[in-house]
Amino acid sequence: MMEEKKRILLVEDDEAVGYLLSEYLKMKSFEVIWEKNGKEALVKLDQTKFDLAVLDVMMPEMDGFTLAEKINENFSELPFIFLTAKSLKVDVLKGFYLGAVDYLKKPIDEEELVIRIENLLSRLDKSITKKEEVEAYTIGIYHFNSLNQELMVDGQKINLTTKESELLKYLVEKKNQLCPHKDILIKIWGKNDYFNRKSLNVFITRLRKFLEKDTNIKIENVHGKGYIFRFDP
Repeated sequence: MMEEKKRILLVEDDEAVGYLLSEYLKMKSFEVIWEKNGKEALVKLDQTKFDLAVLDVMMPEMDGFTLAEKINENFSELPFIFLTAKSLKVDVLKGFYLGAVDYLKKPIDEEELVIRIENLLSRLDKSITKKEEVEAYTIGIYHFNSLNQELMVDGQKINLTTKESELLKYLVEKKNQLCPHKDILIKIWGKNDYFNRKSLNVFITRLRKFLEKDTNIKIENVHGKGYIFRFDP
């Protein structure tokens, strides 16, 4: 089975630098989407799931520091690094203060950038795996193991598909909160579009059927906004 490519959002207004970096990263088996300012990047973040963002600082429309603040507000799970000519100590400190996982100064050798990105993503993958070692939940009368993709009730086992398990886990971890359609689609389907939203509706119907034995469990539809998963612990 072919390993899924890591998807990188490159935000760089310099045509020459942006083209060079995007082509080199693609050559190294990354999927790269290149945007030329912060506003365009925010639109793309609203539509597509990324593994990492590489941000320039000095850009028109919206600078990289402001974009980082928006990422923290709306896409807090997305790691980002700065790649910029702003190399004063105050700029570096501000970058890390905003939550950057690395701050790289231009000009940078393309091979060094790739090695840094690969090492960073490897560490992040290990961190996520460690967090997911225990994935057992009690949902009313149900017991849910997301690693094994199993839902147990009254001694019976329901085998879930990967998408069903991922969706249920997402809803459980955000119980009693509004889960916007957009957030669910970006997190689980990787893209917010019409067809994936139709697919989400189908999966919600399936989960409701699986959980119908406990009348205290409800997946409420908030019209035009998203879903709220309600149950008593």
